[in-house]
Amino acid sequence: MANAMENGRDDLMNNVNQVMSETQSLLDSMKSATTEKTAQLRDSLQRNLEATRQKLSALQSTAMEKGTAYARATDDYVRESPWTAVAVAAGVGVLVGLLLSTSMRDD
Repeated sequence: MANAMENGRDDLMNNVNQVMSETQSLLDSMKSATTEKTAQLRDSLQRNLEATRQKLSALQSTAMEKGTAYARATDDYVRESPWTAVAVAAGVGVLVGLLLSTSMRDD
């Protein structure tokens, strides 16, 4: 799963970089380009922007689905083992308290 997210992130970054590169090309060509060439660059830019939007939407959907699944799994675990969850939370609280009290003494 993590590998798929990294690949998705890399693909997105590549799309964003490509859009930025084409945007720069469009801006550079506006000074001396013919109308036909400018139209081609705009079409290419628009296609890449749409691909990037779709990729962002897909990544957002995947992140939402995974977040919901993790939240459900956590909720199910707490409902099945409430005392274990309370003990873990208390242990984390004690550790945080110890760390804070130690850092307060050092100041």
